[in-house]
Parts: sequence; C-alpha cells; structure tokens
Amino acid sequence: MGIESQIRKREATDERQYMMNEDVEVYEKRGAPLGAVSFHYHNFYEIIYVLEGEYSSLVEDRSFSMHKGDFLLIDRNVMHKYQYEEGKHDSSRRLILWVTPQMLASLSDGQTDLTQCFAREKACAYHFPIYYEEMLQGYLLKLAMTNMPESKDAGMKKLLDKGLLTMFFVYLNVLCRKEEYLFAKEELYRHPLVRQVSAYIDAHIRERITVDDLAVVAHMSKYHFLRKFKELTGVTVHSFLINKRLIEACRALKEGKSVTESYLESGFADYSSFLRNFRDTFGISPGKYSDYYAE
Repeated sequence: MGIESQIRKREATDERQYMMNEDVEVYEKRGAPLGAVSFHYHNFYEIIYVLEGEYSSLVEDRSFSMHKGDFLLIDRNVMHKYQYEEGKHDSSRRLILWVTPQMLASLSDGQTDLTQCFAREKACAYHFPIYYEEMLQGYLLKLAMTNMPESKDAGMKKLLDKGLLTMFFVYLNVLCRKEEYLFAKEELYRHPLVRQVSAYIDAHIRERITVDDLAVVAHMSKYHFLRKFKELTGVTVHSFLINKRLIEACRALKEGKSVTESYLESGFADYSSFLRNFRDTFGISPGKYSDYYAE
C-alpha cells in the first residue's frame, strides 16, 4: 500500500469548519476548495501548506496567491475564505493542519510559546528554503497518515504524532522569526473595498453602523455596494458586520471582561441579539466561551 493511500483526506467540497478531534487534525485536500468559498473563522489555529499547484486565500482584506511549497498561517478568530481563480486551482493539492491553543500549550511545557508563529498581523504566508520546507512537509505528511507503517500500536502512533507535532512547531516558530522568509510585497495585495469597509468597522465597532454608512465609505451607491461586496467576500455586508462584532466580543471575553462589557464594546444593540448570534455561531453561550478559552 502506497503512502498516498494512507493519507487522511477530505473532499474539496467539504464545508466542515469545526474539529472532529479534540486537539489536532491534519488532512489533505485536492482541487478547487469549493467548500470554503464564504468567510468563516474558528477558535483554533490553521496552517495551509501547498503540496502541488496553486492556491489563493483572502484573509480579511489581504489576498495571498500561493504556489507549491508555500505556508499560510491563520490565527484564531480571523475571517478568511478561499479565493476562486478560474482554471488555476483544479490541480491544487494541499495539507491542512488545525490545532487548538490547548494542544500547543501542552507541547511547550511552559518553556516557550509555540503560538508566536501566528502572532504577525492576523495571517502570514511564508516560503522557506527547500531543506526546511521538505523537513516541515515530512512532519505534516506523517501526521496526516491514518496509521504508522512501522507499527500497528495505536499508543505508539499517538506518541509519535505528539513528537512530530512538537518538532514541526518548534522549527516553524524559529523559521517564522526570519523576515527573509515572508512573502515579498508584490506577492500579496489588498482589496481596497474590503479594506475600507473592514477598517471603518474596526474604528467604529462600538457604534451603530448602517449599510448606508458603509456605502458612503466605499463611494458607491447602496445597491452597487451590496452586490460588489457579496461578490468579493461571499457574504452579505450584514453578516460581515455581525462577524466582526463577534470577533471583537471574543477578544474582550478572552481578556477577562464580563459578558456585558464584551457585548457593549463590540457594538451589539442589545444582549438578546448578541446572545442569539453568539450561540448560532459558536454553539455555546458567551459565559461558557469565556470559561473555556480564558488564557
């Protein structure tokens, strides 16, 4: 049985954006990832590594056009989506790693912070020298395997996975400190419309914000703005605004602020609206979220 047949895979159309395993998931996707065409976010870290072909991702207002060997690191509670480019991604093949902050904390053993590689401006893309890239690729491929060829012992596989994950993140954190491995400026560009809207919302997050306000910021008629924004992001303006408010509320909760302080600081008009949207998105109450994700 070949190595590829033992790699854990998910269909490109699979829309799941939550973890089935408690601490970490590593799997392969092939082809244009049509299951992630709308903005989404989650409370775990994500790494996308391009094995073959090309891949494009829009992370809030920044677009990353990636090629074979590139890594994209996405922090928690950052809105992102696959960015479709016709005909370019049919042969795309990539490994995706999801990992919780609790798992990374357990790997660091209190000695260092293995989440630092995600701390640079919401998301970053890297291209490492071939030696380091192949080393990191090897760790990811072994983590994505459904079993360990050398042994059928499940306990040994779990222990090996923990060691591989530790090595992967130790090296990744060291490499991400080097500016020369970051994408060059010409490899990353911004969508002016999304950037304008996102920046305005951030600056006025506590205030009442209407579609008319945002259309004025974008210098467009209301209806043209609504159509263009949905075309670029895959979500409505209203959904984008609610998601931004929820992300701000999550930030406040993680800082130890009360539920009342958090929903007021994020600009929700009333608690019932905040609670309904929070539960619909995260499946738990703000109070339970605060307890679970408090650092």
